[in-house]
Amino acid sequence: MNAITRAYGLRWVVLPPLVGAGILAMLVGAVVAAPRELVEGDVQRLMYIHVPSAQAMYLAFGVVFVASILVLWKRDMRWDAVARGAASVGVLFTGFALVTGMLWGKPTWGVYWQWDARLTSTLVLFLVYAAYLLARAVSDPSDEQAARYSAVYAIVGFLDVPLIVMSVRWWRTLHPQPIVARLDPQLPDSMLLVLLISTLAIYLLAIWLIALRTDTERLGQRLLGLRAAVDRREEA
Repeated sequence: MNAITRAYGLRWVVLPPLVGAGILAMLVGAVVAAPRELVEGDVQRLMYIHVPSAQAMYLAFGVVFVASILVLWKRDMRWDAVARGAASVGVLFTGFALVTGMLWGKPTWGVYWQWDARLTSTLVLFLVYAAYLLARAVSDPSDEQAARYSAVYAIVGFLDVPLIVMSVRWWRTLHPQPIVARLDPQLPDSMLLVLLISTLAIYLLAIWLIALRTDTERLGQRLLGLRAAVDRREEA
């Protein structure tokens, strides 16, 4: 446990330079190093932010899922802070994935939006966790009952994630099959390398943002606790 605590304490020393280097490598790779796609042209370069954003979305909501389980199991409000912090990051990257997908889809499919399985289920995920954040925002952050109810909601909402992942396999959709998962031989090695670098960079950014949002939420909990203690002392 001490080793984990020490490692977590290095987050502001290690993560910022790693994120900066990763984002710089992603931009150079996407704009300069990656070749121009012959059919789609330069708009295909959106892949290097769209696909990693979707992967970061899964990562963030996976953290929400685990933290919500621990809220119910441990009844520790620190895990509620983790869940709320990760949910805000997940909603952010879901928005990125939706917007970049629409911008990529317009010249490729001829429309910004199609109500197919992958797009619709991703939009549902965005709305589910936006509602989760709204519910936690209007309730007291230190309210354990609200935290438990929200944790149940977050766990149920996570069931949409495997639906999104499998949607392109279960139904016919405009969205292509996962590229990295099946190592598409039609994707040049240079494109695949840039995509992997971009995914790593966005993963690091997501982890950094989750840590930042979690610390912010925990500070808010402590501040409310201090205010409550002061109020009790004044009343006494």
